[in-house]
Amino acid sequence: MKRIEYFYAAYSGYAWIGSAKLMEIAAAAGAVLVHRPFHLRTLVAARGNAERIADPVYRNYAFRREIERWAEYRGVRMLGRTPTYHQASYETANRMLIANGETDPGTDRLAHAFLEAHWADDADLSDLLTLEKLAGAVGLDGAALIAAAAAPEIGARHEANTADAIERGFFGSPTYVVDGDVFYGQDRLELVARALERPFADNWARLA
Repeated sequence: MKRIEYFYAAYSGYAWIGSAKLMEIAAAAGAVLVHRPFHLRTLVAARGNAERIADPVYRNYAFRREIERWAEYRGVRMLGRTPTYHQASYETANRMLIANGETDPGTDRLAHAFLEAHWADDADLSDLLTLEKLAGAVGLDGAALIAAAAAPEIGARHEANTADAIERGFFGSPTYVVDGDVFYGQDRLELVARALERPFADNWARLA
C-alpha cells in the first residue's frame, strides 16, 4: 500500500489549511497516512529560524497574508487571526495522536479535529477537557487517550519523531514524504498527489 509520512504539529496553521486536501489525496490514491507528530518549536530552533519568524515583516507575510490567501483558496474556515492560545503547549495533543496509532483512521479524524478546533474555533489545545471532548466527537475515548499519552514510551516516540525531522533536514510543519521524496508545505500537496501516481525524476546533482 502507498504511504504518505505526515510530519506536523497539532497546532500548525498550514497543516490545517492542507488537512482536508491531504485526506482527499490519500483516499484517491488508496494511500495510508503515517502520522508523525513532532515538536515544531524544537525544529525551528534547530534550523536557526527563530530570528526570521520573529521579524514582523516576515510574520505579516507568512503568518497573515499567506495563511489568508491559502485558506480562501482551499476553502477552509479560519479565525482571521492567530488563535488566542497559540503559544500554549500542544504536546499532549501531539502525544494523543501518537498514542492512537500512526496509521489508524481515527488518527486521521483526530488530527483534523484538533487543527480545525484550534484555527477555526479558537480552541485551547493545552486544555485536557477540550482535548477529551474533541476526541469524543470523532468517536475516540478521549480520557483513555490522554492517559495513554502520558506514558514514557509515547513521549519517547514524540521525541524520536522530532529528532527524525531534524536529522532529515525538514523545515517545518507540515512536511509530507512519499517514497523518500520530501514535500515541505501544504502548497506542495498537488505535487504529493502526482508523486503517488508517478515518482518525479531525481537527476540533478546534490549540492554540497
